[in-house]
Amino acid sequence: MTVRQLYERAVSAGMENDPRGKELVEKEIEATKKAYDELKEKDREYFDKESLTNPYSDTRILNGSGDEEVNALIAGIDIEVGEVVLADHLRSRGRRVDLLVSHHPEGMAFANLYEVMKIQADILGRFGVPINIAESLMEKRISEVERRLMPINHNRAVDAARLLNIPFVCFHTPADNMVASYLQRLFDEKKPYKLSDVIDLLLEIPEYRDAKRTGAGPSVLLGSEKRKAGKIFVDMTGGTEGSKEIFQSLTTSGVNTIVAMHLSEEHRKEAENNHLNVIIAGHIASDNLGLNLLFDKILDDGVEVMECSGYKRYTHN
Repeated sequence: MTVRQLYERAVSAGMENDPRGKELVEKEIEATKKAYDELKEKDREYFDKESLTNPYSDTRILNGSGDEEVNALIAGIDIEVGEVVLADHLRSRGRRVDLLVSHHPEGMAFANLYEVMKIQADILGRFGVPINIAESLMEKRISEVERRLMPINHNRAVDAARLLNIPFVCFHTPADNMVASYLQRLFDEKKPYKLSDVIDLLLEIPEYRDAKRTGAGPSVLLGSEKRKAGKIFVDMTGGTEGSKEIFQSLTTSGVNTIVAMHLSEEHRKEAENNHLNVIIAGHIASDNLGLNLLFDKILDDGVEVMECSGYKRYTHN
């Protein structure tokens, strides 16, 4: 398989497992195409044409033509300069490394991370939050994240990969979509009664068991294991944390428990003020699960996966 085939399969799997539903995602792509068609010729130079087929700005081929053959790759939760140099070192020792795969975005995919946060408004809408409220609150948070990303030196790892001639991709939202949809289906089907039952279900998954052994496993952040779980909202996709003001609307819409990758202290306080139960599944464990579910869908048999940077390969077929 080629780098571009792998990339296109990742985008397709992300769309198929998008919590918003594929139909809405396709409408967003059509809106992007219309916006491009309406641009003046001088503005088209700066338009990201990948967005005409890929709705996830944080998922891109960062280095390489896309035509490179992939028989062996290095995958990590983060691929930064150190991991790029590691790949080159392995090559010098005779190991084949055709591609670097990062979960977290780098380069332009990191610079444009804020754009995928619009996903969160539509997901909240599916959980009963009025879309006007969801969009209004998310717009403020998206602007905040955009400003925070502006001063960052996004291209360091991409430049290292370019100088060492190593193809490089990142799969962020597609992998997050995989884990969000997987866990939401699990809880909807199993209907855990208490928070302890939610934890037990998570610990049946190898990525969360591994995290538990190293002190980073699932835990109850707000509430107690004896509390009833009620309606569960899995909050694990859409770039990064959304608006802290959304918790009141979630409570009003009937959500009782949030299962998240992580939660900042400000967000935790707001969730507590609105009497929500919160379970932290674990950031790196959830990223592992998402990337593994994605690889199950997109990797050809026989492709060697070398693990680094907090990533461990499990199959879920």
